[in-house]
Amino acid sequence: MEYLYILKQALVYILTAYWCYQMVISLCALVKLKDKPYLTNKNHKFMAIIPAHNEEMVVANLVESLKNQNYDKNLYDIYVIADNCTDNTAEVAKNAGAIVYKRFDPDHKTKGYALQWFLKQKIAENADYDAVLIFDADNIVDKNFIVNMNKKLCQGEEVVQGYRDIKNPTDNWITAGYALFYWTMHRLYHLARYNIGLSPLLNGTGFMVKFDILKPNGWETETLTEDIEFSLKNIIQGRKLGWATDAIVYDEQPTSFKQSWSQRSRWTVGHMQCIKRYTGELFQAVKKYKTLMNLDGFLYIVGTTPMLVITLVLLLINAIMYTSQAMTNSELIFNIMRYLMPTLLLPILTAILAMILDKKPIKPMIKGLLCYPLFMGTWVIINIKCLFKRETSWEKINHVRSIKIAEVKEVSEKI
Repeated sequence: MEYLYILKQALVYILTAYWCYQMVISLCALVKLKDKPYLTNKNHKFMAIIPAHNEEMVVANLVESLKNQNYDKNLYDIYVIADNCTDNTAEVAKNAGAIVYKRFDPDHKTKGYALQWFLKQKIAENADYDAVLIFDADNIVDKNFIVNMNKKLCQGEEVVQGYRDIKNPTDNWITAGYALFYWTMHRLYHLARYNIGLSPLLNGTGFMVKFDILKPNGWETETLTEDIEFSLKNIIQGRKLGWATDAIVYDEQPTSFKQSWSQRSRWTVGHMQCIKRYTGELFQAVKKYKTLMNLDGFLYIVGTTPMLVITLVLLLINAIMYTSQAMTNSELIFNIMRYLMPTLLLPILTAILAMILDKKPIKPMIKGLLCYPLFMGTWVIINIKCLFKRETSWEKINHVRSIKIAEVKEVSEKI
């Protein structure tokens, strides 16, 4: 039992050190830095890429919002990859003003495959673009998105994530959970890191990549979370990613718990794939570059599933010690509450902090805040489930509403 106690204390120290580090970094979200100087001053040429599978309901709204950018219309093109579509996505996108590429490969129909297929063609053509912008078909883009991404490119940044906001944060407790999660991560994880010279991560949509970076290999990813994988591959190479709070893209979140469960399961499996594939390379990058940025990237990958496993082991040790009468009832309750209370209360408090810092009204989100522990708790259950059963099939999120940029602006002003 003595050795079990020693193991327990060691694991507690590991968890405590990890979360203290995360809290210290999060405080850097309060830091306000001067804007970076321009390394060049020009209007770059962009290609906006929209992979779309059966998105006839929403794709035209995204194309319209891109066409209405406050940027020289001769300096960007809008491409839609109609990927294995069985509806009128291609026709709707073309009528809206996009350049449409049709792709049919039923064995490889995820976003990563579509991007690789399309970019290989553009690279072979030696297409005259400075950078690519990647969106999901259900997105809507703020009119200054390209202007602000061009600014980042002029400042010398090569891979930049925009601010991923939510179209439908008040639909129900599920969409509210997504909104609170993203708002918290944007402010207290990504922006905090960007402020002190560490690297944020891509969020799946609304990001920019300098075309020269893609020319050697295209979009070469192999996991279910191609955004995280691409981020880690750049960190391994010593490249810091950028963050653009004023390049705003609005994303629609699923309202169905079944779809949300499936989506978050896929993300969790993708994270586990990245752990298996890139933990070693991230550790080697720490040794090679000896920077806090690389160490932070390594801590990100070991801080997902591994920290959950450590927590579960601690709960198991507590149960064993209790059944062996090496722990009193009060000690057991205290130890359980030590894990349970942060799980229930900390997400609410951090979400409120993020909303205050971003000047988002709290009142419309009160119901969502109260249900937020349920949203995050189901995510913990998903993580535990994926330790033993991992579905790797891709399931489409159905978008059944046509929401225009003007409607999103109205909602945003109320939130």
